[in-house]
Amino acid sequence: MRFMIQVRATATSERGDPPGPEYAKLFEEMSAFHEEMARAGVLLDGAGLRPSRDGWRQRYHADGRIERIDGPFTETKELIAGYTLIQVRSVEEAQAWASRFPMPFVGMDCEIEVRRLYEDADFAPGGDMAIRTE
Repeated sequence: MRFMIQVRATATSERGDPPGPEYAKLFEEMSAFHEEMARAGVLLDGAGLRPSRDGWRQRYHADGRIERIDGPFTETKELIAGYTLIQVRSVEEAQAWASRFPMPFVGMDCEIEVRRLYEDADFAPGGDMAIRTE
């Protein structure tokens, strides 16, 4: 089972300010945690994302048009500042790793969201795309 741990953006992360010295300990903790996940064989990938001003969205319209909307985006609470992708044997194992995830920002409320990725096995055989339930 693969899970994505998403770090929600904050106004600070969206500004793109260079991290201050108070982040040195956090970076050490985050690095050590990711190294531990790598040694355990569960880490697939992880990275911080640049502010939304450096990105864009593509909106697909029913008539076939594709519209590009350049950042920055104002709804910070809906943005992702980083992610960690893990592969584990169970939901409980994913919850155990997520419960140890270091607090992603210093001195402010913040949150992570954990979502399971679809796998080929989640879809019914025969290509009818009906999702299997567990």
